[in-house]
Amino acid sequence: MYEYDDECLATFLRKQSQLFDEPVAETLEEAEAFLEDCMAVVLDSLSDVREYFDENGMDIEGMSDDDLEDASEVFSLPNGKYLVVEG
Repeated sequence: MYEYDDECLATFLRKQSQLFDEPVAETLEEAEAFLEDCMAVVLDSLSDVREYFDENGMDIEGMSDDDLEDASEVFSLPNGKYLVVEG
């Protein structure tokens, strides 16, 4: 099980509407439980995000780094890492 830091959880709470029509969490604890349930991952770079999507069978051929970063499943974190949530 991955441990999500408060910065990651707060970012997800703020930006969850980019992936979901309605809020799925309202507190840090709810956000952590949700991310654990859907096995969200934190990755170090966009190349790691690209590799993760490729390994999981997502069609990302032809996507630029900007396109990848703008994908609704990808949340840019303030520390330069990326949270990937498969909704």
